[in-house]
Amino acid sequence: MPLSLAELAPRVCDIARQAADDILAVYHSEFTIQQKDDRSPLTAADLAAHRRIVDGLRKLPPDWPILSEESAHIDWDTRRQWTRYWLVDPLDGTREFVKRNGEFTVNIALIDAGRSVLGVVQAPVSGELAWAWSGGGAWIAQGQAQARACRTRARGNPLRVAGSRSHGNPRMDSMLQALGPYELTPLGSSLKFLRIAGGEADLYVRLGPTSEWDTAAAQCVLEQAGGAVLDFHGQPLSYNGKESLLNPEFIACGDPRHDWAKLLSP
Repeated sequence: MPLSLAELAPRVCDIARQAADDILAVYHSEFTIQQKDDRSPLTAADLAAHRRIVDGLRKLPPDWPILSEESAHIDWDTRRQWTRYWLVDPLDGTREFVKRNGEFTVNIALIDAGRSVLGVVQAPVSGELAWAWSGGGAWIAQGQAQARACRTRARGNPLRVAGSRSHGNPRMDSMLQALGPYELTPLGSSLKFLRIAGGEADLYVRLGPTSEWDTAAAQCVLEQAGGAVLDFHGQPLSYNGKESLLNPEFIACGDPRHDWAKLLSP
């Protein structure tokens, strides 16, 4: 029998923890760096986490398809038939991994009819683990500490913006200046979403390309905490609706009562 989302969540958290252990084994060694076709970095940690996650998910009933950053060759004619599937980024923030700053995560999401209905985000270095499922709220734990519920906050003053550590540009600066006073905190990977979900930040704006596996798990956490991840037309990010696996530019916010796209227009 298929497991419920509430039953799946702790099992997926265990898989993410195991993948984090594999990543740390490489992180604390002398590793080499390869380049993928898009010139993004690839390490043994990406591949070890991918194998661990795929093996773990295949043991969960039923055997849903798995789309991972490290197996993104699955063609659209096959993917378009999927209603429910796992969407995985084994190591989100490989650039931060290479820099050894600790700001990278393991992301595992379950997609149902284009929506992220379960999400797990694990930060290997800090031990921070966040998870959520549709209707079940969002939760976060630090190491062995007891989990606590995540809730976003009403828009702060000054605004706290979580920004990408590796991606920034003048257009972004212009948009943020249109918001008035703000404090910028650079962060890597899905940690930006977690800070918003936990009420520690208000906004993350991403211009330029990201892939669907970059956002799906953290989107579920943020949505279940009371926030939203929206394109610049105000629509939630959705998944597996087209041949391309790239997301549109988007806004992740803790207080979705505001029209952030309008506010960000210089």
